[in-house]
Amino acid sequence: MGDHRTTDRTGGQNATGSARALSAGLLMACWVALLWVLEGIDTATGHALDTYGISPRETAELRDVVPAAFLHSGWEHVASNSVPLLVLGFLAALAGLRRFAAVVLTVILVSGLGVWLTAPWNTVTLGASGVVFGLLGYLLVRGFVDRRPRDVLVGIGVAVVYGSLLWGVLPTESGVSWQGHLFGLVGGVAAAFLFRRPRRAPARPVTF
Repeated sequence: MGDHRTTDRTGGQNATGSARALSAGLLMACWVALLWVLEGIDTATGHALDTYGISPRETAELRDVVPAAFLHSGWEHVASNSVPLLVLGFLAALAGLRRFAAVVLTVILVSGLGVWLTAPWNTVTLGASGVVFGLLGYLLVRGFVDRRPRDVLVGIGVAVVYGSLLWGVLPTESGVSWQGHLFGLVGGVAAAFLFRRPRRAPARPVTF
């Protein structure tokens, strides 16, 4: 006669969660470190990298949409983006690096193209703040889109800590690209829908 056995999956789930947290932490630490290295290079070369910022409605500038998201206009600028990028990026990357990469690429493209289309003439826009706003928007709505209570709680926590950043989508401060913030936020919300998790079919009862 066969016997019934149970398997404790807690250990495997904890190991997977720890591995994801480690990968997410390393990724974001390296990303933020890269931003500081690039700013050091930019400063040492007399701000030569600023040419990779986005100048609006110039066709040749479309190639700068991606690199502009990794460059800044000074140490204060990169410092202001580093902590929120590290925290929000870590929380978003916990769900998996492939999905995270797709979300970030979507945010960069939507934010950069929005800046290219709407920023004032004779301006150059660069910085990771579009990504920050994109990750903010993504985390705020992801739980509701995926219908996952845990991610809803994460979104509420993010709203409490970083919700005040949303004022940055308004044109209230000169020299700050509210366009990049606004379109980054739009890109993050769009990414939550584009890359939502497929819903699992309810388990069917087994009868004998």
